[in-house]
Amino acid sequence: MHRHGYKGRKFGRETDQRQALVKSLTCSLIQHGEIKTTLPKAKELRRSFEKLVTLAKKGDLNSRRLLIARVGNIQMANCLIDSVVKDIKRNSGYLRITREGYRRGDNAEMARIAFVDDIAAYKEAK
Repeated sequence: MHRHGYKGRKFGRETDQRQALVKSLTCSLIQHGEIKTTLPKAKELRRSFEKLVTLAKKGDLNSRRLLIARVGNIQMANCLIDSVVKDIKRNSGYLRITREGYRRGDNAEMARIAFVDDIAAYKEAK
């Protein structure tokens, strides 16, 4: 079978489970500023999250409503628009993926995904 036109990774999950996984990772990244996960999940999260940050930088009512629908959590969407996006000074490339070695149990390659710019909200929290 050909691979043309198939985008994204499946992770051995059904569609709704995959969407819930990405939403959960998105909320965790907004809440903590950086997370440690497997490398394929980090790469897939970067694809979707960078689009959300670009949408949040607009800051209008329609963008806010779209973010709430895509993130699935009103507080996290508002946090992204109100505090996180204010400190981002670039037009693209908002996230950095750093390889962290391998997990002990199943030897999966681990990665840390974090914002490239320093976010003041996370400095205050730490």
